[in-house]
Amino acid sequence: IDSTPFQTHPQQNVHGLERAGSLAGGMLMVGKGLRRGGFFGLIELAIGGAVLARGITGYCGAKNLVEKNRDEMNKVRARIERVGAELGQL
Repeated sequence: IDSTPFQTHPQQNVHGLERAGSLAGGMLMVGKGLRRGGFFGLIELAIGGAVLARGITGYCGAKNLVEKNRDEMNKVRARIERVGAELGQL
């Protein structure tokens, strides 16, 4: 066995200013959540932690899912255009 799912590292899909913004926003939200306390502070802390993790790792599962669906839609669009061109030739 070369690797397990826990050993594989996902490809980074968050770069540049987006990653820096995630780091800054995550730290800000974690700090605000800690200061606020209570239930809403805990929610803010959890969201801030997720955003901070996104910035640290450079990977976002939600963005990956959106990009995957966008790629599939582009493939379908290209196929429809190709079939339309073939029908036009008939």
